[in-house]
Amino acid sequence: MSQTTINTLVSPEGSLEILSNHEVNRLKDKSEGGLYQLFRQCALAVLNTGVEMDDCKNLLESHSDFDVRLVPQPRGLKLELINAPASAFVDGYMLRAIREHLFAVLRDIIYSYSIPAAAGKFRDNNSETTTNLIFHILRNARVLQAGRQPDLVVCWGGHSINREEYVYSKDIGHELGLRGMSICTGCGPGAMKGPMKGAFIGHAKQRIKDGRYIGITEPGIIGAEAPNPIVNELVIMPDIEKRLEAFVRAGHGVIVLPGGVGTAEEILYLLGILLHPDNANLPFPVVFTGRRENAPYFEMIDQFIRNALGDEAASKYEIIIDDPVRVAQYMKNGIAEVQSFRRSMQDAYYFNWMLKIDPVFQQPFEPNHRSMRELELHRDQPVHLIAANLRKAFSGIVAGNVKAHGILQVQKHGPFEISGDPALLEPLEEMLAAFVAQNRMKLPGSAVYRPSYRIVSGAA
Repeated sequence: MSQTTINTLVSPEGSLEILSNHEVNRLKDKSEGGLYQLFRQCALAVLNTGVEMDDCKNLLESHSDFDVRLVPQPRGLKLELINAPASAFVDGYMLRAIREHLFAVLRDIIYSYSIPAAAGKFRDNNSETTTNLIFHILRNARVLQAGRQPDLVVCWGGHSINREEYVYSKDIGHELGLRGMSICTGCGPGAMKGPMKGAFIGHAKQRIKDGRYIGITEPGIIGAEAPNPIVNELVIMPDIEKRLEAFVRAGHGVIVLPGGVGTAEEILYLLGILLHPDNANLPFPVVFTGRRENAPYFEMIDQFIRNALGDEAASKYEIIIDDPVRVAQYMKNGIAEVQSFRRSMQDAYYFNWMLKIDPVFQQPFEPNHRSMRELELHRDQPVHLIAANLRKAFSGIVAGNVKAHGILQVQKHGPFEISGDPALLEPLEEMLAAFVAQNRMKLPGSAVYRPSYRIVSGAA
């Protein structure tokens, strides 16, 4: 009978070999202000790479005996893993990709909470300092490469997709890889893994040896979307808002594949930013794409956007159905425009400093029953605020579906209630119902989906 858990010591490879006493103590600190629980949760998620589970709470409960401890050494440090999932090892040795991801988690958690003024200036509501924090985290993770030409395509899409949709996402990645483009996703399974896998083959055919497969995640979601093994640059941002900003600051274009509420959240975030007047002339290629069978899905998304945000929002993206070659060509041409524009404006290729992001898209939203009920879901506000509030609604549903804190709240107090203008809520309810019917809320084979939300009539 094979082992289900393993106890072992693990060493880092060339980075984060030393920590200060203060950093070690914070990682050991199990109090509310310490980092132990956060690090344990993220480490466990990484060790479960490849295991199909999208419930953070269930992951933690099923591995309640798992522990991770720092072991200082004369020339560095090691991690002691107790009752680690055996699936992370082969013949008693940890898989190299998982070891890299494990120490990337340690690196980013330590850095995010240890840089000067992290608890103060960098965590206020000032837009500039928020963007600087994101820059510092990405730079520390060596994601920002000054000498590299623009080539980074962000691919968004669902973790719960069918086999045909997954194959199509690989085809998209393959065509991008053949054209020398690198991939950035949310690092998980499904439409986050497919483009990376396809690009890997495309890069191999072109003998590209420095292909990048960047995964950007955050502590609240990593347990539901553990990094896939193709990710060769993993970054843990402090929260979903900084994760989303990292995507649009580091990426040179975005491809949206079919997904559920998380993908809808990403779409609303991106469109809300692109609708800002300061970004009107900023080139940023965006493509929605899927198989021929996904055409009704994107018609639904398009109609929802036009109804909620207007035709101007719909002008910010191109819908291309069942044509991976055209998608890749469109993205390559769009990124060439980005490169020309940035060169003319003397802006960096590796980080989009010119992109204007309103503070409402940067301030962390904590989904709970009160904050969800109080969302301003009505038309009597600027269009970017409609996008921001709809983004928060989707973010709350994501939390109730897969994040440990959100799941616990829904179990204790019932579904989150969402109220507002019927002209916004009726299309929203129809779209959410379609996500449920298409099994886009939870992984196939999971327990029967119970909605974490309830649409209630009446003005917000």
